[in-house]
Amino acid sequence: MDHIEATTDRDETLARLRPLHEARVRADFGTDRWWRAEQIHGQGVAVVPGTATVSAGDGLPVVPGVDGLVTATAGEVLGIYVADCGAIWLADRGTGAVGLLHSGKKGTELGILGEGISLMARSFGTRPQDLVVVLGPCIRPPHYEIDFAAEIARQAERAGVGEFHDLGEDTACDLENYYSYRIEKGRTGRMLALIGREEVQ
Repeated sequence: MDHIEATTDRDETLARLRPLHEARVRADFGTDRWWRAEQIHGQGVAVVPGTATVSAGDGLPVVPGVDGLVTATAGEVLGIYVADCGAIWLADRGTGAVGLLHSGKKGTELGILGEGISLMARSFGTRPQDLVVVLGPCIRPPHYEIDFAAEIARQAERAGVGEFHDLGEDTACDLENYYSYRIEKGRTGRMLALIGREEVQ
């Protein structure tokens, strides 16, 4: 993990991380642009491109009012930031559509995974059985009183997801590799989760 001098100000910290994250997107996806959700700890999910953006405090554009993004457009890259909440990656084996969701305690309670799956079904014809869903590192008991990772797994099963994988990593246990908002008491960086829709050959 690339370490920066973090502050309790989210926008300031993200601005400090911006050059590192832009370099990572460029190296891994060959582009200087990616879509980002505003992340308000809600259940909103948007289709991109075709959705308006606003400028965030760190100077980058975000899709306002949502915690998840989905796309079926080749070459598009989606990104969200996490530091204890879970990143959920979705990939549709049938259509090639992809999604990326920010799901912590609140987003999980509100059912953002189900919202993302439903939006992909309506927008791209995605069938739950064709989805591969992956939950990334997030905070877990005993470091957090709510086991939202287990609830995300249950929601995936209820939705009929074809494959669900939980990386099983606890952000609170490994500050060398992960950021933890709770353990670092808000003075922490953010991990950038990314997914891209490959160009069609």
